[in-house]
Amino acid sequence: MSKLTDGMRWFKQSFAEQINKSITQTPFDIDLMTALATQETFEVWGNLFKTMDAAKILEICVGDTIDAPGRTAFPTTKQNLLTDPNGQRLFTVAREALEAVGEHNATYHKVAAANPNKFCHGFGIFQYDIQFSRHGVDPDFFLGRQWFQFDRSLAKALLELHHAQTRAGLGGKVVLSDLEQAHVAIAYNAGSFNPSKGLKQGFKDKGSGKFYGELIFDYMTMSKSL
Repeated sequence: MSKLTDGMRWFKQSFAEQINKSITQTPFDIDLMTALATQETFEVWGNLFKTMDAAKILEICVGDTIDAPGRTAFPTTKQNLLTDPNGQRLFTVAREALEAVGEHNATYHKVAAANPNKFCHGFGIFQYDIQFSRHGVDPDFFLGRQWFQFDRSLAKALLELHHAQTRAGLGGKVVLSDLEQAHVAIAYNAGSFNPSKGLKQGFKDKGSGKFYGELIFDYMTMSKSL
């Protein structure tokens, strides 16, 4: 557990100033943002924060290589990505991102080596999804490798959290409890929130058996203790 708490402490020490400036007019707090970064990309930066500069870590905070049938959002496959006017350029960026993180993460290295058509779908420390790269939506974030800059990734995460807040049935609230913020995080991850299921929603971690909502709430609680 010390590795996890040390990592969360590093995240807060590295980015608290930028986060606190950006969340002043939102119902979200730094502990939610810490929990999101931990859940989304600790698998990448958790082994690097003691030895690598934060700027370099941000460059390789990418992930998620699941294609169809596990993925239903655009792009479901490389072939689907190439139907976009920027498809080939996007694939090049996303493939290079996979190879870059693979230099520091054995799992991603194996994925890249085994399949030349694989590419990353999540970008930045909060994992902005490549579905938003579609022509006319937000291709510049990806083509310009804007996830290298923490403030750009943070802005995208906050925008998506605001949309998720509405989908979670909490739109318009200016203050959210920890539990409500976890509900928003579920909608951020899964696209929607079902009140009858509580925290047992979103991605289910095979190792712990916990759902995304449960993990986010646990990480928020842990963050508050640091």
